[in-house]
Amino acid sequence: MSEITLQIDGKEVEASEGMTVLEAAQSAGISIPTLCHHEKLEPFGACRICMVEIEERGWTRLVVSCVYPVAQDLVVKTRSEKVDRIRKTILELFLAHAPDAFELQNLAEAYGADKDRFEKEASFCIHCGLCVRYCAEVKKKNAIGFVDRGIRREISFIPEIAAKECWNCKECFPLCPTSALQAAYLLTEAMIFSSDSSESG
Repeated sequence: MSEITLQIDGKEVEASEGMTVLEAAQSAGISIPTLCHHEKLEPFGACRICMVEIEERGWTRLVVSCVYPVAQDLVVKTRSEKVDRIRKTILELFLAHAPDAFELQNLAEAYGADKDRFEKEASFCIHCGLCVRYCAEVKKKNAIGFVDRGIRREISFIPEIAAKECWNCKECFPLCPTSALQAAYLLTEAMIFSSDSSESG
């Protein structure tokens, strides 16, 4: 596998062909915030918080670093006026869903995001997909999935599978950057117990 040299925040970084910009940055100790990335999962690019500014062949543009491949002589800025402005807006949108999430609050402080900018949508889920993907890709159980589309999209446990698989697992819980996953599971658990009680009664 051939080696590639690129520049990240003015630092020359060696990367292997096939790596993403995010992976190259992490290997060089350069921090890029992420909310939907996990080393055991395929890149997803859902949260867009890892967006960076790149310069390639004289052109400058914004890309999602967790899915964008490294290239020879690529120039990357992990912080710029454009990048910071976009991250700030994304965080403000997320905070409308989960204003009390510690991970979001910490990032909001770093980027000056206002948690009251947008009207509250108390779903608590920011659609990072970590729980859905972890259950499918790592555990191979598919006990949780997305339901509906667009602004109505949300996560939901599949009661029939969750009843058998989730009680002794819960490996996805620590991945959730908000409290949405635990809340969804408690709701499903209540439905399962309610169903069991009615069947036995």
